[in-house]
Amino acid sequence: MANDHDQLQIPETLPLLPVRDVVIYPYMILPLFVGRTSSINAVNEALNKDRLLFLAAQKDTEEENPTADNIHPIGCVGMIMRMNKLPEDGKIKILVQGLLKGRIKDFKGEHPHFSVSIDRITDDPWEERSLEAEALIRNVKALLERVISMGKVLSPDILVVLDEIADPGRLADLVASNLGLKTQESQSILESTDPIDRLRKVHDALTREIEVLEMQSRIQSQAKDEMSRTQREYFLREQMRAIRSELGDSDSKIEEVEELRSRIVASKMSEDAEREALKQLKRLENMHNDSAEASIIRTYLDWMVEIPWSKSSKDKLDLDDSKRVLDEDHFDLEKIKDRILDHLGVCKLKKSIKGPILCFVGPPGVGKTSLGKSIARAMGRKFIRMSMGGIKDESEIRGHRRTYVGAMPGRVIQGLKIAQTNNPVFVLDEIDKLGSDYRGDPASALLEVLDPEQNNSFRDHYVNLPVDLSNVMFICTANSLDTIPGPLRDRMEVIRLSGYTMEDKLQIAKKFLIPKQRKENGLDEGDVSIGDAAIRLIIQSYTREAGLRNFEREIASICRKVARKKASEEVNFKPRKIGPKQVVQMLGPEKVIPDPLRQEDQVGVVTGLAWTETGGETLIMEASYVPGKGNLNLTGSLGDVMKESAQAAISYVKTQAERLHLPKNFFSENDIHIHFPSGAVPKDGPSAGLAICTALISLVTGIPVSRKVAMTGEITLLGRALPVGGIKEKVLAAVRQDVFELVLPRFNEKDLVDIPKHVRSKLNIHLVEHIDEVLDIGLIRSLESTGSRKKSRPRSGGSRLHTQPPVH
Repeated sequence: MANDHDQLQIPETLPLLPVRDVVIYPYMILPLFVGRTSSINAVNEALNKDRLLFLAAQKDTEEENPTADNIHPIGCVGMIMRMNKLPEDGKIKILVQGLLKGRIKDFKGEHPHFSVSIDRITDDPWEERSLEAEALIRNVKALLERVISMGKVLSPDILVVLDEIADPGRLADLVASNLGLKTQESQSILESTDPIDRLRKVHDALTREIEVLEMQSRIQSQAKDEMSRTQREYFLREQMRAIRSELGDSDSKIEEVEELRSRIVASKMSEDAEREALKQLKRLENMHNDSAEASIIRTYLDWMVEIPWSKSSKDKLDLDDSKRVLDEDHFDLEKIKDRILDHLGVCKLKKSIKGPILCFVGPPGVGKTSLGKSIARAMGRKFIRMSMGGIKDESEIRGHRRTYVGAMPGRVIQGLKIAQTNNPVFVLDEIDKLGSDYRGDPASALLEVLDPEQNNSFRDHYVNLPVDLSNVMFICTANSLDTIPGPLRDRMEVIRLSGYTMEDKLQIAKKFLIPKQRKENGLDEGDVSIGDAAIRLIIQSYTREAGLRNFEREIASICRKVARKKASEEVNFKPRKIGPKQVVQMLGPEKVIPDPLRQEDQVGVVTGLAWTETGGETLIMEASYVPGKGNLNLTGSLGDVMKESAQAAISYVKTQAERLHLPKNFFSENDIHIHFPSGAVPKDGPSAGLAICTALISLVTGIPVSRKVAMTGEITLLGRALPVGGIKEKVLAAVRQDVFELVLPRFNEKDLVDIPKHVRSKLNIHLVEHIDEVLDIGLIRSLESTGSRKKSRPRSGGSRLHTQPPVH
């Protein structure tokens, strides 16, 4: 029947069987599994008639119910040779043979199955004796034989049939049907009516198949070689173990080397680090256990495998939960909390981000270090603290080179090892107290650690390999920025923490300090309660400071005394309520006494405001004169800057001698002495000019200065008020001393935004531009009462801020 395909009579209508993942060629015999209802109906229709049906490939193989548009128009008329029903799932299995190619002319019906009318497709005529046809036929046969020889699984009878075929079209169909080509490529070959063109496409497909088989063979060969090498190494190692056993060597070293090798692989270190570690491991393997160098290499490898090269903790990105944690641990400090929440917000939007490098600057005891611990808890990271105070050796940061006995990595790598993650919160405490000597400058070594553009490849001298620090969140703490080198300060984002007000300390004591000290001293919640009046007394009369350390010590002292009572009285113990009277009984006389110089208005005595490492301070200054030769004496451990401020102030006063009605020889016949009490405490900074000038003018005019006024600001030779720094700290210091009328340079108006609203509401702040305005405010009488020719000014002087914040 195969020889009579061309004379086969095709019925006008044939049932259509859409097929997936396969293209049927003439003379091709293959089994098909039929499961779709419409397809089963088409098979049954063919079996009931002449067993003929039309087989066409679907365009979309995923389509379960194809439409006419989803079926290729060119397919193959096939005959069902055998049919079996499968009992398991209701499907049927048929064996079909392709007879001839056809093109769908029209769809006659779609239910219960597709019915089509077709046109027979015949191949174009070809020149039987052409050289190209003969060459293609031979090449295709040779390539197919090579494909079979390379391991391609084909029908065993194909080579026998191949020798008998001389028709290029039939040869192309036979080879294409056995190659397992993709559906689109097979359909393209089927649709070609030129036998030579069809055979050429098959030739190209065979060539590609050979290239794929060669690559597959190469890959298998490489895998086999690798496996053979692994087996060979295993065999040799077993032999070495047997030899060592015969020589009396123990297995402990072998086990140690194997353990180190497995730990190196498990640590997932960088490619360069793993290469170096395996190199050192090989050296260790060939050394005697007792050699000194073996001990050095062993220690080095232990460090290498314990560094968290790729292990990181997962950040908590729930902003509400993070804010709750920060609020639980610290009162106020909104600016810092906002900065951390901003960082977490960016992390939530962008998965890969460099860790920020922050620097908290403020007085002792305001919570800089504990804030770092709270940030770590809020972010779900490990916390590492490294004290920088007194470090003078560069190797503390960069580590020692392995050539030295007892060498070890620097503190940064040690911190990562302790944290066991590569993204901890790393606090560099007291960075302003770094030293330097002949062993190097640690501050310069920190430039690489704290530079976001460089710390992704930080090179420790001991490890001698780049370590990525870009995921670490570095937080530095300092009391002052003045001692931090400029290049290092430039790499950090500075956030200032000022001291706490009375109300802040009251709330902190009630929410944090008292519960903490109760717990630490073994007391229950009801055993001791400290009233607000008692807390205020402790703040005002026992611990006047910017931070909380001494304040917490006094609370701890009270809790210890109550704990002692509870321990001695036991069953008879009654809860204690602590008021001001009990505070004095437990803590003794008040430790902070009012300054005697501020008890009354005095001539030549002015209250100034200063900013130190320990926060803001009020500073009393005195001026007097005695007969002499016109000398200026400055006492009180003053620095050069403050001495220059005094020189500028007295120069201004000399220019105003005529206005102040001073004798012509007053300054040449008298020595002026300016003194700052507490002479043992060094004092310096450009903020005392206005206060010194006011004290001098009070001195020479005899008009007392109001003790209720404090002032800060620098002065020029023309009497203008220049802005100064540390306004918030100075204002809080004045409030601690119960001074609520302040004189500030007008250019510092912008700094008042940082002062808490509840503090601003208590203050009477004067913003001034010239010393004349300061005098109108600070002196208890107008200069006009001395006969001065100065123009009349309002008594208030300057511009005042009472309860409202400055408007910008």
